[in-house]
Amino acid sequence: MGAQPMTDIEALFRPTHDERARQQFVSTLRKHAIVDLRNMMKRDWEGRVGPALEARGDAPADWRGIERAMEKEESFRFYSAVRYNAQEMSFLSVQDTVERALPGMIDVARDAAVRNPAGGSLRVPERFEVPRYVSSLDVHLIPGSFDAEYTRDDVAQGAVVAFGSKVFAGQHPFRRKPGAVAESVGNWLRLKHPGFRPRRILDLATTSGKNLFPYAGVFPGAELHGVDVGAPLLRFGHAQAEAAGLAVHFSQQDAESLDYPDGHFDLIVSSFFFHEIPLKSTRKVLRECFRLLAPGGMMVHMELPNESAVSAYENFFWNWDTAYNAEPFYSTYRAQDPVALSVEAGFDAAQAFAHLIPDWLTFGEERFARFVRGELPAPAHGSGGWFVFGAGKA
Repeated sequence: MGAQPMTDIEALFRPTHDERARQQFVSTLRKHAIVDLRNMMKRDWEGRVGPALEARGDAPADWRGIERAMEKEESFRFYSAVRYNAQEMSFLSVQDTVERALPGMIDVARDAAVRNPAGGSLRVPERFEVPRYVSSLDVHLIPGSFDAEYTRDDVAQGAVVAFGSKVFAGQHPFRRKPGAVAESVGNWLRLKHPGFRPRRILDLATTSGKNLFPYAGVFPGAELHGVDVGAPLLRFGHAQAEAAGLAVHFSQQDAESLDYPDGHFDLIVSSFFFHEIPLKSTRKVLRECFRLLAPGGMMVHMELPNESAVSAYENFFWNWDTAYNAEPFYSTYRAQDPVALSVEAGFDAAQAFAHLIPDWLTFGEERFARFVRGELPAPAHGSGGWFVFGAGKA
């Protein structure tokens, strides 16, 4: 008899009627905050607060000045209160469902780690020191952050992050299919560099691999690797990959110092990673990218647009997370020039880039191809586009 197929760990997440209703309400509430209240606050700035300051000769010079002016206003305070609570509730709303299913999820993850029917692997060392910038915060207001473990072979945080993120994004007006970043970056590379055929791909801060898995479809035959500091995320992701028939190699490692040999990868990627780590860590990670890339390889990181790429008001909006979303390095990262950081890490400035690409599915294949040919612009980040930076290695 052949090997028994893996159980899909996601299928064990079965909300009750009331839990599902709560999760749908939270999705709608967050949409209201991030779309409706966001627009309300901008109208208040453009129609009342900003003009009044300008009339007094006290127009803010930068986003910090806008923040100082707006933090006293009811529009900002109401927006912040709703957004903060909706963010927190996104992950709280799935906890009861996860805790009820947790024993079964752990069994599935253990089975995957023993059998590896798809040919992937999972490396979680006995002793691993999670960086304090993760372990000391509930990053994104996720209770327990990415790394908390409560029992042997725990996958709870992997499940909370995975399902809470679906609640978080579920009612957003723009497409938020799992793996949207990887699908978009992969197809951009495929069209922009038709001869590029990576042998090995590394995803930094992979969480449970949702923005790693799509590369298997874009670059068939490529060996997929994902690293993260959170063991529960990796166990959950490994079980998902094995159930999906994807041979993915997960490893608990700090991206500042990885144990792979020089030149081991042809493509290194990440999604929303660098704004969550200190600037000194960013520099170390980018130096690791340079070391690990083979000649002819590329790194492509999807990130927030840096300050110089958007207006002062947009910087005020984006940098809200620094103070209110347990992401203290957010605005420090965004103040940097990602091309300059890449060059500092060893990459040639002529091969470095920082720009927008469209979302693959919402933009459509035909229009995406026109974007690659330079015939169409990409939508703004967060409105159907993704800001990416990176470089090739000569």
